[in-house]
Amino acid sequence: MVNIQQLRKSFGRLDVLKGVDLALDTPGIKAILGPNGSGKTTLMKSILGMVIPDSGTITVAGDPIRGRWDYRSQLGYLPQIARFPDNLTVRELLHFVADLRKEEPHWDPLVERFGLTPFWHKRLGHLSGGTRQKVNIVLAFMYDAPLLMLDEPTAGLDPVALQSLKGLLREERARGKRIIITSHIMDFVEEMADEIVFLLEGTVYYQGTPQALKDRYGQSRLEPAIAEILRDPYAAPRPVAQRSAHHNGATRPISSPQTILS
Repeated sequence: MVNIQQLRKSFGRLDVLKGVDLALDTPGIKAILGPNGSGKTTLMKSILGMVIPDSGTITVAGDPIRGRWDYRSQLGYLPQIARFPDNLTVRELLHFVADLRKEEPHWDPLVERFGLTPFWHKRLGHLSGGTRQKVNIVLAFMYDAPLLMLDEPTAGLDPVALQSLKGLLREERARGKRIIITSHIMDFVEEMADEIVFLLEGTVYYQGTPQALKDRYGQSRLEPAIAEILRDPYAAPRPVAQRSAHHNGATRPISSPQTILS
């Protein structure tokens, strides 16, 4: 559904995106990862039309997005930091957003799922950060958008709300939605993501499954595998034996960096 070709973006002398090629066209949950400054936010905002690339193309559902805004009706967006007037109540905010779109919103099941009924008439400025995040999740999911873009969706959520979010994501994935997330919580990514796109210095360093990345670094969990990349991205992965890791009593070799730089 989203295809990106040779996307480039600079801010002054800083090259943020350096010819990104990326296809996000199959259903499922895709996690865009990378260290600070790798281009994650710029890439997300480019897809949303909030940043205009210097060159390259982005297509959504087969149509280029440059100079167009109508494609946004196909998106549900959860920003990392959402700013709404503090004097609005939860009810007023949802109705305000609904008045801006032609589609019929469906927020009742989401309000119930995330326990927001007691806060329906509370002003946003009186809500905790976690409760505000629940409101933001409702805003992102209340239209039946085929593409969902979620920037740090777990921020501020308690364990109950986190389980509700995971359940919602699984349901939407089962319905064939394309879901793009960013997150610094590797346990969440490992559990939920079907595919990882790892950005480094404005380019796609790795695209593939979490399991394939763990296998290449001989790790049983995603977080240590990511840490291996960040320690020295262009060094060959160390053999498992050097990490004192064994599998069925034998060490397993790991592929060369060329297989990871894809």
